[in-house]
Amino acid sequence: MSGLFALFDDVAALVRMSAASVDDVAAATGRASAKAAGVVVDDAAVTPRYVQGIEPKRELSIIWRITKGSLRNKLLFILPVLLVLSVFLPWLLTPILMLGGLYLSYEGAEKVWEKVQERRGRAHEAAADDGAAALDPAEREKAVVASAVRTDLILSAEIMVIALNEVAAEGVVQRAVILAVVAVFITAAVYGAVGLIVKMDDIGLALAQRRSAGVAAFGRGLVKAMPVVLSTLSTVGVVAMLWVGGHILLVGSDELGWHGPYGLVHHVEEAVRAASGALGGVLGWLVNTAFSAVVGLVVGALAVVVMHLVPRRQKAAGH
Repeated sequence: MSGLFALFDDVAALVRMSAASVDDVAAATGRASAKAAGVVVDDAAVTPRYVQGIEPKRELSIIWRITKGSLRNKLLFILPVLLVLSVFLPWLLTPILMLGGLYLSYEGAEKVWEKVQERRGRAHEAAADDGAAALDPAEREKAVVASAVRTDLILSAEIMVIALNEVAAEGVVQRAVILAVVAVFITAAVYGAVGLIVKMDDIGLALAQRRSAGVAAFGRGLVKAMPVVLSTLSTVGVVAMLWVGGHILLVGSDELGWHGPYGLVHHVEEAVRAASGALGGVLGWLVNTAFSAVVGLVVGALAVVVMHLVPRRQKAAGH
């Protein structure tokens, strides 16, 4: 009988240890998710622009395909690579993340370049490609999903690196569990919100048909507002690419030993915070964001020149 009671004591102790472990994982997951919240907002702003111009009945299908691609990015590619690097080659995390920042800056600057070309009446090659793809809806959807998943890979990598940094003191197994939970939670939150945003006009149409005059009026207002909201989000998405890309480059260069650029940004940010009283936090954040976006635009513009204009001139010279 004493042996049975001893067994019960061991089981109870194991249960208490497991519960404490779950609590630790939950707390660490919460910290990691909170730290990555800024990038989550960027991700939610970037994604809706990919379904602009898509047939409404296909929007949720495309978002679901992007969601699955995002989960694959996080769970099958990013998470294992980050765990291996964090154990064996932690110094490689920053350079890899900076390559992602360069890509985001390039993509954001390319969208700005396309807008400038459109306003001048000269269609960008990518716009012509998009027009051709529009003739084949299946191919266009495939291209849209591929482009969104590529961008998601960079944003997801930053989310996961931020989360990893927050739980770096945990064991490898706990890190893996926490990162997996963060990946699923954030993906569901981002793309659930995106799905709601892009279908808000349909919700408005349904409300507009209700008998209640107030509800119907609200529904009609929602329908009228959504094109403006989606257009605004598209612009915010481009700015977010430049902001996140520039911020990654600034922070990465600082971590690699080039302290001047980010040191200047931090100095100006702190000066604004100190001089702005109650609004110091918000204004300081805006300063940091503005500097990051400018850096992203400048670096991205240089990448656009290298990737587009230089090959064209070489091709023209060859003829």
